Amino acid sequence: MRDDDIANIMRALGHPVRLNILRILATQQQGQCCCADVTESLPLAQSTVSQHIKVLLDAGLIQRQPRGTRNCYIVQHDRLQALGEAYSGMIAGFSPSGAKLTAETA
Repeated sequence: MRDDDIANIMRALGHPVRLNILRILATQQQGQCCCADVTESLPLAQSTVSQHIKVLLDAGLIQRQPRGTRNCYIVQHDRLQALGEAYSGMIAGFSPSGAKLTAETA
């Protein structure tokens, strides 16, 4: 995963409401959760929830599936797993031994 992908996803995850939305979607059956279902679980207006969902969609963290007149959302677990792996590698690169290696090669 490229650095700009990681940064984009981290920006999307940088708001507590979006983290809550991901948790809500993760507990629902695949493709059975729409914006109205999420809105019922949060003390926010539907338009606000929709805006947060759009950020998650744009970051590739969730996928939209049309179901009649509604859009249902599914968490992209493979994308989150890839982020976890990339994040672990990135954090390891910030360790004192990683910083020393970088400083020595400069």
